[in-house]
Amino acid sequence: MTYKNVFIDLDRTLWDFETNSKETLNEIFFNYDINKYCEFSKFYKTYRNINDDLWGKYRSNQITKEILSWKRFYLTNISFGYDDENVALKMGKDYISNSPYKTKLFPNTHEILKHLSERYNLYLITNGFKEVQYLKIKNCDIEKYFKKIFTSEEVGFSKPHIKYFEYVLESTCSTPKDSIVIGDDLEVDVKGAKQLNIDTIWFKNGDENQEGQSKYIIKSLQEIIEIL
Repeated sequence: MTYKNVFIDLDRTLWDFETNSKETLNEIFFNYDINKYCEFSKFYKTYRNINDDLWGKYRSNQITKEILSWKRFYLTNISFGYDDENVALKMGKDYISNSPYKTKLFPNTHEILKHLSERYNLYLITNGFKEVQYLKIKNCDIEKYFKKIFTSEEVGFSKPHIKYFEYVLESTCSTPKDSIVIGDDLEVDVKGAKQLNIDTIWFKNGDENQEGQSKYIIKSLQEIIEIL
């Protein structure tokens, strides 16, 4: 298969979300004295579960990003007996302000992006908040590799909605046959792209065992060079 266009995800594919997010949350946890109510490990585990649930609702337009931003902290805090909406609002603002300045990328990110950008039309596709994602990209010095960046807010739909993928294909004069999507999320990236029969590379950085879902599977970014 000869590809012309490569669409690649940001969080958990290039930007080491778990490391960067955990570091930011740890700072917020102690800044707001949440350690009076629980240990950080319990806070972090509870927050992740609540955050994942709320992101699902955000992607399906059940809640706004403003609600998501603070409610994930409020619901986490209240599970440990700390009921204060104002503090949750401040924590939410701090997370959005501070997390984009964490610059841990997965190994070989710059090498792989340079390789791809020299051979293909390279585009970044992400569901993250616009103001956060652009700062991450700038601070990590990876903007130079992409012809265009597509955030869900600007597109008007979130991955895995078929209209998101239709929009990015149309906007880049691409077709499913000459395109490939690279991402870490089976539901959001892989199954989303497959709705339009776009080939995919699944960056499997977890324990999921669904090998049949993606045309290609990698466990490190370096493996992309063997495919593309």
